[in-house]
This record gives sequence, C-alpha cells and structure tokens, in this order.
Amino acid sequence: MTLAITFVFVLAYLAIALEHPLRLHKTASALLGAAVCWSLYALLGTDAGLVHEQLVENLAEAAGIIVFLMGAMTIVEIVDAHGGFSLVTDRIHTRDLRKLMWIIAWVTFFLSAALDNLTTTIVMVSLVRKLLKKHEDRLIFAGLIVIAANAGGAWSPIGDVTTTMLWIGGQISAGAIVQGVFFPSVLNLLVPLAVLSFWVKGEATMVQGAGIDAAGHSPGHIAGASVREKTLVFFLGIGSLLFVPIFKTVTHLPPWMGILFGLGVLWTVTEYIHRNKAETSSSHLGVASALRRIDRPSVLFFLGILLAVGSLQAIGQLAAAAGWLDQAVGNTAGIVFLIGILSAIVDNVPLVAASMGMYSLENYPQDHFLWEFLAYCAGTGGSMLIIGSAAGVAAMGLEKITFGWYLRKIGPLAALGYFAGAGVFLLQVQVLR
Repeated sequence: MTLAITFVFVLAYLAIALEHPLRLHKTASALLGAAVCWSLYALLGTDAGLVHEQLVENLAEAAGIIVFLMGAMTIVEIVDAHGGFSLVTDRIHTRDLRKLMWIIAWVTFFLSAALDNLTTTIVMVSLVRKLLKKHEDRLIFAGLIVIAANAGGAWSPIGDVTTTMLWIGGQISAGAIVQGVFFPSVLNLLVPLAVLSFWVKGEATMVQGAGIDAAGHSPGHIAGASVREKTLVFFLGIGSLLFVPIFKTVTHLPPWMGILFGLGVLWTVTEYIHRNKAETSSSHLGVASALRRIDRPSVLFFLGILLAVGSLQAIGQLAAAAGWLDQAVGNTAGIVFLIGILSAIVDNVPLVAASMGMYSLENYPQDHFLWEFLAYCAGTGGSMLIIGSAAGVAAMGLEKITFGWYLRKIGPLAALGYFAGAGVFLLQVQVLR
C-alpha cells in the first residue's frame, strides 16, 4: 500500500513539474493525484474509520488555507478593478534608470508583504511595461521584481502562500516571522539590487502616449470609479489584509475568519458607494465580478496538492522521510537550506506542505527557527529560476522572458541574495537566541 501511494504521488508530482511539456494543467494532475492516493489508502488500508477521520482532518486544514486565499484574492481583485494600485504607481516620476530600479524594487518588496508575491509581480511588471520602452530594460526590471516580490512575501504571514500555510498551521506567529525573517529578506533583495546598480545606468527611454504625461503622471481613472472611491477602496482593501494578523491575535480565531470579516466589510462598502450607478457602468467593480476573475485553477491546485501530501502524512511516509534526511544530512538547517534550493526546480507549496508533515509541532514548537528558516528558504529560493515561483512564471508570461536568459542574467544574482539572507538568518539565531 505504502509503495503504491508513494508511486502515484511521485507520478503526480512529475506531471506538475512537467506541466508545459505534457500540456496538462498542473491542477488536473494535483486533483487526480490526491483522489487516487486517498482511494488507494481507503481500498488497501485496514481501518476504514481511521482513513475517513484522517481525510476529514486533512480537508479541514486545507479548507482553512483555501478560504483565506480566496478571500485575499477577491480583495485584491476589487482594489485592482477600482484602479487603486495606481495610487502607488502614479507617484513614480523619475527617468533615471538606476533610481527607478531602486524605487520599483522597494515598492515591490513592501507591496508584496501586504498583498502577495504573485499579484504584486503582475501589478509591477505591468507598470514597467507602461513606463519603459526598451525591452532589454524591462527584462532586467522584471527579473528584479521577481526577486523583490518573493523576498517581500517571505517575511509576511500574508505575503506568500507558503508563509500563509505555516501561519495558519500554527508553525509561526505573525510577529515572530516579521522579526526573524525581515532582515534576511532585505539582504536577499539588497545584494542583487546593489550588483545591478553597477550594470544599469543612464536615462530611461519612456513609453509615449501610454497613459503617462511628460511629468510621469497618469491621467484619468478606471471607468465607473471616481478618485475618491478609488482611494477609499484601496486603503480599505489594504487595511483589511493588514488587519488579519490583529484579528487573529485579539480573537484567537483562525486567519480565514479575519479575511472573511475584511471581505464582508469591503463588500458592504462597495455595494453602498455604487448603489445609485447604472449596472452597466459599475458591474465590473462589484465583488461578484471579482469572484469570477480570481485564479480558481490555482485555488484548486492548492487543494489538490495539500490533500495529496496529506495522504503521505497519513500513511507515515513524511515522518519516515524526515528520519532519513536527518541521518543523511545530519543538520536541520542544512535540510531546510536544500529545500529552498529545490524550490527553484519544483513548486514550493508541496515542499512546504511535506515539511509541515515531516516535522511535528511537538518536537519543533511554534516559532522554532526551523519554521522561520523554512519560510525564508521556500519563499526566496524559487527566485533562482524563472520557473521556481508563481511570481517568476507570471513575469515570464508578461515579458516573454526565456529560461536561459533568466538563468544567465538574474539567477546568479538571486542565488547570491539567497545565500546572503540565509547567512544572516543563521547568524541571528546564533547571536539572539
């Protein structure tokens, strides 16, 4: 039984990794893998009641993450529909390439912590496409945005799906992850940014007539939303996301309840401010429209992969893998560091899900350095390859970045940042703990 389930999981994992050559969406592979793994466990196991109990427990854990992600994605879609992100992007006026690079990098870094690395990458790469005319310049900026978005998401409980998984699972707390991973994440971005500063220089060739005047301002606004409404929705949406850790701390309820609370408030406000408008001019601004635009295949992918990994945990394979790694590597920090490098090749969601099953909270309690280091490594390691993170894949599609170009130009810089940040984190552990 154990061998059969493991074999099916490996096949599903390979299908996910080879999504593009196989021309099979990774969500289909994840869902099929989860269903077959649990079916084999039910058919070949000896205790049907135990299998059912474990499946329900795994589904409950996965559902908490799925509800949170759907709520957060919907809030971001509402803000984007109102043109709220232009409040940030319209304030970038410089034409100096080096200065513009630093501004874009740090805006991405902090915006990713408040939103998520995928959404932030899409917003910032789209902005760069409107600003810069030369494709070569845009490629460099897009690569830097990937690094900045992943680094910014790693230190925030709501900035990266893997960090969110650890937070909802109880492995980390919001305050501890910010305190422990912030400076390593800063260095993760600062090192490649400093190196690129020696390469990039001169004045940017700006796009003409792309919504930017001579001073760099963007006229107009999203149809159906006034400037006042855009400002209100932006601050209310970002505030709803930032309020979730506070809600969890005060009420001790799971984060998904906090995100539902924020979504409910935002839904009420948007319904109220658009109540007297014609439906044709405001339909795209409503929550119902935002729910149709969220990336539902990705949501189902997370569900499938979490359930598939849960089947390995249920049969004890993850605990066995943890024991083997401890014997082979002999160092917990070394294992996590390797997981970060591996996340550049394969999806970091199943890697973190597997790690959560491999190491128990009894042996590694909340805010243990292992969990914080895992958040850093899994969150930033994917920057070393363009296919190693959702942010990288998004940038790849938007700017047609090739695997080879990124590997030559950006990958080594991302690796330098990854090593530097990991070193700072381990130094913090030695000095402060």
